[in-house]
Amino acid sequence: MDKAVSAADANRRFSEVLRTVKTGRSVVVTSHGKPVARITPVVEDDRAVAAARSALFARLRKERVVKAGRWKRDELYDDAL
Repeated sequence: MDKAVSAADANRRFSEVLRTVKTGRSVVVTSHGKPVARITPVVEDDRAVAAARSALFARLRKERVVKAGRWKRDELYDDAL
């Protein structure tokens, strides 16, 4: 269940509101008794991260290896001057 808090109270006790959200609960902010906003915890979707990582590695495996030799950091920026 969402916790309801007035906009004025949310402003005065914002740190407390964030601690509540951090525990996994949502907070509904009201103005004149009417809900105007909902603060919810961020849910990390590990499947999306894993899929992106997998796609990146698959693409890198298809790239051919380039033998560029060794270089110094200053050589990378010679054209910039």
